[in-house]
Amino acid sequence: MSSLQYFNEKGAGQNHSDHYHYSQCVIIGDTVKCAGQGGWDNDGNLDSEDWKGQIDNAFDNVDRVLQAAGLGGWQDVYLVRSYQLDIANHIDYLVEKLKERLPEHRPVWTALSVPKLALPGMTVEIEVEAYRGKQ
Repeated sequence: MSSLQYFNEKGAGQNHSDHYHYSQCVIIGDTVKCAGQGGWDNDGNLDSEDWKGQIDNAFDNVDRVLQAAGLGGWQDVYLVRSYQLDIANHIDYLVEKLKERLPEHRPVWTALSVPKLALPGMTVEIEVEAYRGKQ
């Protein structure tokens, strides 16, 4: 496994990596796989009452992780998996954010409703895969 490269962005991503013993993303050839990004801000704060803010933060966290791995950000994403506690009420806002972040293409997307996420107060988690091309 020594040929794999693991990355964490500074701030909450590195703190979560240290505390929970995982990496935010790994590069496998031309593919970058990102761990699910929750709705915490870059200091690790999570507002359980603000589901829109959590979605915004999760999208920002994905961007930071991809940039930490040397990619441009959302424009390199080809696959999205989202996990939400209340998908029926959140789906339209998620679609709005996808259109905003990915105006030039439509990634494949699987959206799942789940009963609970990893941290107390979490309402959303977004996992992505991205293509980095030949470096």
